[in-house]
Amino acid sequence: MNYTNPTVITFVLYIVAMVCIGLYAYRATRDFSDYILGGRSLGSFVTALSAGASDMSGWLLMGLPGAIYAAGLSEAWIAIGLTIGAWLNWQFVAGRLRVHTEIQNNALTLPDYFTNRFNDTKRVLRIVSALTILIFFSIYCASGMVAGARLFETIFHMDYSTALWVSALATISYVCIGGFLAISWTDTFQAAMMLFALFLTPVFTYLAIGDGQVQFSQLIETARPHAYDMFSNLSKIAILSSMAWGLGYFGQPHILVRFMAADSVKSIPAARRIGMSWMILCLSGAVGAGFFGIAFFQAHPDLSGKVSSNSELVFMQLTQILFNPWVAGIVMAGILSAVMSTLSCQLLVCSTTLTEDFYKAFIRKNASQKELVWVGRLMVLAIAVFAIVLASNPDSKVLGLVAYAWAGFGAAFGPLIILSLLWKRMTLSGAVAGMVVGAVTVILWKNVFASTGLYEIVPGFILATLAIIVVSLISKAPTRDMLERFEQADEIYHREH
Repeated sequence: MNYTNPTVITFVLYIVAMVCIGLYAYRATRDFSDYILGGRSLGSFVTALSAGASDMSGWLLMGLPGAIYAAGLSEAWIAIGLTIGAWLNWQFVAGRLRVHTEIQNNALTLPDYFTNRFNDTKRVLRIVSALTILIFFSIYCASGMVAGARLFETIFHMDYSTALWVSALATISYVCIGGFLAISWTDTFQAAMMLFALFLTPVFTYLAIGDGQVQFSQLIETARPHAYDMFSNLSKIAILSSMAWGLGYFGQPHILVRFMAADSVKSIPAARRIGMSWMILCLSGAVGAGFFGIAFFQAHPDLSGKVSSNSELVFMQLTQILFNPWVAGIVMAGILSAVMSTLSCQLLVCSTTLTEDFYKAFIRKNASQKELVWVGRLMVLAIAVFAIVLASNPDSKVLGLVAYAWAGFGAAFGPLIILSLLWKRMTLSGAVAGMVVGAVTVILWKNVFASTGLYEIVPGFILATLAIIVVSLISKAPTRDMLERFEQADEIYHREH
């Protein structure tokens, strides 16, 4: 490996910069609230970009371009569904969740919020929600580990196993050191890097094809005859399944926690505009890179070896082929940004779940703030090692792992979050029923009914919603205390929004 290669140098400098941000954030982390939620101090800009960066993981620069490259624009339904779902999440969940979590005894985690919202004195919701987070986030973290390993494999020519550990260490280091503030600040920088990479690569790919639109279209049609047809070989179920990715937004802990950390509900509208603009540009760039890549590798079949065997490498291969090594290093860092931003937030959410919802709740109720911070750091390491073990199979596909975890959170938490913020008649029994039904449906559908072709989030979301409504209506009505807190939060939201 040539360590004087400009691509390697810029890539390494980027990693060093992220660790330095973590060290700076370490000095601003005074207690456990700072470590896991940044003291609820994020403004509109940081809230928007950190939410976007933590959402758009390695699948944005690997999974989505790879799917478009392999099948054409018919895979773009995922991007459309995600855009709609993200806007609805910002519009109806973000501001309300910011207010309700503060009113509900300043809840720092989702299990904490559920416990306080429904007066769960037996802590059933805390245990079930915490277990759900750990199960599905372990899978989600594994997808980030796979994406990071593929990137380090390409840059440093390592074997997959070594690349897996080295790439994980790069992320673990600044999460352990700086916590939520480090993640939010690095996410803001990483969001800019991702946008740079996703803007530059499709443009340069198109220009490299040459001879204008006519040749471009001919190359596309030769390589993928139905690439332009968004309905090509797709049933209504397939389109519904792709669009249903948007449902997942309502239940993703690593995105919802960004709303909880905003400095005020008044920051949410501006954050929504910034975040949605960034998201649309990034998704367009990812689709463009995969689609233009079809024409490029059709015109240059001698360069398509790695992409032919794994379509998820299309973005990285285009970067290495088209750019000056110094620029390639920056673009590759953009890919790492997508991986690190999501993985770091997921590791922290898992860590805070283990620390706040198990260690503090059941083992050391009187633990000091300093102790909780260090336990949180140890939990980051533990979850990371477990995710590395799950990702140890070199044949793992990023998009497949993300799809399963995304569906799990979307079905288990999505209906629960929405109804807990909008419907004051919802009860503890309804909340438990909805979460269990959503999670179990996803697992069963994935393993038993996958042959139907219907994405498991659809039945999971529908059945969880029905379970919450039916069980809430037949169970004992909420207490006056629960109703007053809900009404107080609702009043504050409408006054300040």
